[in-house]
Amino acid sequence: MSFLQQEIAEQPEVMSRLLHQEAENVRRIVNAIREFNPTFVSIAARGTSDNAARYAQYLLGIHARLAVALATPSIHTLYGSAPNLSRALVIGISQSGEAPDVAQVVKDARAQGALTLSITNYPDSLMAQAADFHLALHAGEEQSVAATKTYTAELVAIAMLVSELTNSAEMREGLSHIPALARQTVAYSESVMDWVERYRYIDQFVGIGRGYNYCTAIEVSLKVQELCTVPAHGYSEADFLHGPVAVVQPGFPVMVIAPTGRAAAPIHEFLARVRDRRAESLVISDDAEVLAGATKAMRLPANLPEWLSPIAAVIPGQVFAMGLAAAKGNPLDKPIGLTKVTRTR
Repeated sequence: MSFLQQEIAEQPEVMSRLLHQEAENVRRIVNAIREFNPTFVSIAARGTSDNAARYAQYLLGIHARLAVALATPSIHTLYGSAPNLSRALVIGISQSGEAPDVAQVVKDARAQGALTLSITNYPDSLMAQAADFHLALHAGEEQSVAATKTYTAELVAIAMLVSELTNSAEMREGLSHIPALARQTVAYSESVMDWVERYRYIDQFVGIGRGYNYCTAIEVSLKVQELCTVPAHGYSEADFLHGPVAVVQPGFPVMVIAPTGRAAAPIHEFLARVRDRRAESLVISDDAEVLAGATKAMRLPANLPEWLSPIAAVIPGQVFAMGLAAAKGNPLDKPIGLTKVTRTR
């Protein structure tokens, strides 16, 4: 068994450990946020962690009513100029915490008087040391180059912060069930391996999401790029209709993340257009009717709240990318040309 397969399967356990071991720390961090009372949030990240930041944009914006911007680390490093972040909550998200440019954003913000938080798997990392507070992922060593369990741990960490920040009993209750829901999703996703070989000759791929699952569309596409060496792109359904939809021809593979929720109606309309174009629709959903109309269906558990759905919905996408890589004969744990820690400046 590859490390990648093991780490995909470990995700529910990682989520449970994180929820238990960081609960008190999250309360401490949230107390500091309330006292600081930021006017906005800026999040610095790269790669997979940037997709966790996109999830935070929706979660903090919808539930905490905070404006969230994604930081531009190159401004701090290549151009030597630090924007005014003095009234911001600045969050750095990184699996390793060793990207110098992301750490520099946190360092500059703290020097300006901002409230800074790092979310990483390594409490002794460069970025963790640069921040006022650190939220550890407790994912254990991730040996596969392609991040899986650290990504979903980042999502859970963000969900913990927002649940506490909003003081919502309903959100806390929903979050307490996410390890079990993720465990169900891992079990459901085993069926993906039965049909994924059908797509071993694809030479392009798109992932489509909306709202909370915009991040899922981009993250699954990234995994297909990393593991399968296939040009892949993730889009919001709304953005995709503004031009890129022209690439969808008969047989074109489109993975659509379509859980129940506010974003369901436009996504369902999009799926109808995909079917009209005779594309291959690979659908991740908890809606039986939507799954019945898919070329290939990837089932999510029932009673999965939309705001938590990205934590589970990415799992069948991870399994798809892993299975497709295996069908193509690609290395699963060490894709050619990639390293586990990427230090960008």
